[in-house]
Amino acid sequence: MAALADALEGGAPVLPVADGVNSAEVERILEQPLPAETALVIRTSGSSGVPKAVALSAKALKSSAEATHEALGGPGGWLVALPIHLISGLQMLVRSAASGIDPVFVDGPFDPEKLLHAAEGMNVGRRYVSLVPVQFARLLDLAESDEEAADALRRFDAVLVGGQQISLALRQRAHELGVALKRSYGMTETSGGCVYDGVEIGDTRVRIRGGEVQLAGSALALGYLGDPELTATSFIEETDRNGELNRWYRTGDAGELLGGMLTVTGRLDRVLVSGGVNVSLDQIEQVAREFAGWETTIALATEHPEWGERPMLVVETREGSVPFDEVRAAIREKLGPAATPEWVTESQEIPRLPGGKPDLVAVEEWLRQLRASFRETRAAQVAQPARLNADSKDTK
Repeated sequence: MAALADALEGGAPVLPVADGVNSAEVERILEQPLPAETALVIRTSGSSGVPKAVALSAKALKSSAEATHEALGGPGGWLVALPIHLISGLQMLVRSAASGIDPVFVDGPFDPEKLLHAAEGMNVGRRYVSLVPVQFARLLDLAESDEEAADALRRFDAVLVGGQQISLALRQRAHELGVALKRSYGMTETSGGCVYDGVEIGDTRVRIRGGEVQLAGSALALGYLGDPELTATSFIEETDRNGELNRWYRTGDAGELLGGMLTVTGRLDRVLVSGGVNVSLDQIEQVAREFAGWETTIALATEHPEWGERPMLVVETREGSVPFDEVRAAIREKLGPAATPEWVTESQEIPRLPGGKPDLVAVEEWLRQLRASFRETRAAQVAQPARLNADSKDTK
């Protein structure tokens, strides 16, 4: 916190590093020249590829923190249960520095009982916490079976949940329990959440260009370290009709503005083409996650000899889950035949990144190894009768 406070006031920039991170990668980042006004360098989560190092100014971080407190009703104490080397966790420290209220940390693997116990020790006027959907779902599971836990969860003035789409079923459960859920949308490049419940906070502006969500405002990052080409592609400058220069961040997310409210429908790069039809993997996940036991669903593309590509699902094993055929039929009805998944693979636990997002790279590698194992097993099964046949003929 001392290093962060110093950086926010113009001192030495800070690079938060997770335990076990590749030291060579850290050295590579440290060797890069920093843009002027850099206060923090944050590595993105890298959920679908190689993490990027993002340079953030003190002005951007403070602007984000002030906008959050204004949107939530005022400064308060933050309960930190997310990794502080990622923007989702570190922004809670920035907000704490802005409010002058020390944060409370929940260390170790996520445990809903441990989190709520820590919350009871927060002697502050207003209580806030920021979570990812999988954490929030586990809290709701506990609260629905334990009234004291439900009361503790309701005492939060706001529970920010972001990092992934939040299913309608999860939102309905929170509403029925009286939990002050706030859906947060943002990323490292915007200093954290900048759209709450579909509405911009602070001076954030949203527009849709070519189906892509683009964001502007004082919370934007300075750019990517060591990658001027990516910076120029992702952060674009335009002059408006009044002659003012505006800087926009291209999120890569698909979305819509309906009645002034933003709805993010998925990633533009998470699209497969099946029989000439574009299919959004994120939309498939959204439909599946509305069913009991399918809240952790991941949709992936798999090769198909006839259609080119077809979707498949990966889900964590749950008792009492709705049958796959029912989920499959719902996807077909809502999104069309091309979006209908060919099969589902169950896993005891889906690999996740430190911030709670599914590690798509690790999931795809696990599936590759699983398929290779199946091929070896089938080959052995085919070869065994052939050997027995040969042995029988030799004996005769």
